[in-house]
This record gives sequence, structure tokens and C-alpha cells, in this order.
Amino acid sequence: MKIVLQKVKNANVKINDKTVGQIAHGFLLLLAIGKGDTKEKADYLVEKICKLRLFSDVDSDSFMEKNILEVNGEVLVVSQFTLYGDCKKGTRPSFTDSEEPEKAKEMYEYFVEQMKKQIERVETGKFAEHMEVILVNDGPITLILEK
Repeated sequence: MKIVLQKVKNANVKINDKTVGQIAHGFLLLLAIGKGDTKEKADYLVEKICKLRLFSDVDSDSFMEKNILEVNGEVLVVSQFTLYGDCKKGTRPSFTDSEEPEKAKEMYEYFVEQMKKQIERVETGKFAEHMEVILVNDGPITLILEK
């Protein structure tokens, strides 16, 4: 399981010019499900994301002292199988390390469900759809998480 986490001031995802998910301050998560990924991996990453201290305290000069729960942040989860793209050979990426679509969708939905148990507002894109993701980075702070 791979995640690109971006701290954002706001983000939204559109399909055919229609907004299907949007958040204010929080995290945009680009989520890829790999072969053999498990619910335990998803649980671990949800917990890790919720505990990451990436937010500053507005009342002090502290840097990265609060987690997303402490600032009532929001999360936008977007499926992104291309994170498993292998460009070592040729000029077209291979996605053989990505999970099969049916299993990947099940794991994606499980991840979102677990995130919703922790975060008050969780929005999503649509699995396996062509999407337009618009965001305003905050920092910028971008992390790659893998389990």
C-alpha cells in the first residue's frame, strides 16, 4: 500500500466538471493498493496518518506540533493505482505490482471506512474513474507512506 500525503489548505476532485469530493484544511491522500495488501496494513496507515504531527499551533511559534485530529482537519482520499507504475523497462509504465481492480476497490473502501472512524469529515473521489484533482498545498508538505 502506497500513499502520497499532501497537507492542503483545500482540495477537491471533479469528474466531468462535477465536484464529487472537497475538503478545507487537512490531507489529500493519493492511495494505491498493491498486490497482497491487507486490512492490517490499511489499519496501520490510517493510525499513522491520524497521529502524524504536521500542523503548527497557530497560538505559538511551534512547528509541526499537532496532528490532524487536534486541528479538526479533513481528508480527501483519491485512488491512484499509478503509484505502482514501474518505469525501469521501456517507455510505458508497468502496473504489475498493483492489485487487481476488484480486490483494490475492496481495500480502498475499507481504508476509507477506517479513516471515517477517526476523522469527522472524509471525502473521496470515485474508484477507477478519470478525475481532476485540484489542491492548494500548505507548506508544501508532501510525504510518501508505504506499508
